[in-house]
Amino acid sequence: MGNPAISFGIGPQITAPTAIEDELGSGKWSAGFANVLFNASDPKFQWGYLLTWQASFAGDDDRADVNAGAFQPFLFYQLGDGWYLRSSGVWTYDFETDNYAIPIGLGVGKVIKLESTVVNMSVEPQYSVVHEGPGQPEWGIFAGVNFQF
Repeated sequence: MGNPAISFGIGPQITAPTAIEDELGSGKWSAGFANVLFNASDPKFQWGYLLTWQASFAGDDDRADVNAGAFQPFLFYQLGDGWYLRSSGVWTYDFETDNYAIPIGLGVGKVIKLESTVVNMSVEPQYSVVHEGPGQPEWGIFAGVNFQF
């Protein structure tokens, strides 16, 4: 039957060219796969990853082709009272241009239970330990708020 605290999945991924400005998207239809693993078997420390790859197959002929991969390792350490430490930098590689970025980060988050809602807030400064190519970030801040009803 397996361990219910461990999740694994693999499946297709498709990206539609929905950007309204050229700077906001590739202008291409792309397809590929996504793979995820999450291990929550330890109540203090959870870990996993998300791996994706996609390549363009149609779209604006005047735009560069897409052939990109991403790997996102994620680590969570529970501090208690809803607080946790996190690391979740998205490592990217462009197979067309050989551009890449490998950020690492350390952040903090807080889960708050309201009446019928769970709110998860986090902020994580990230530094790219290696990066190559135009537009690749050296520093960034990953932040989010998630509501579960």
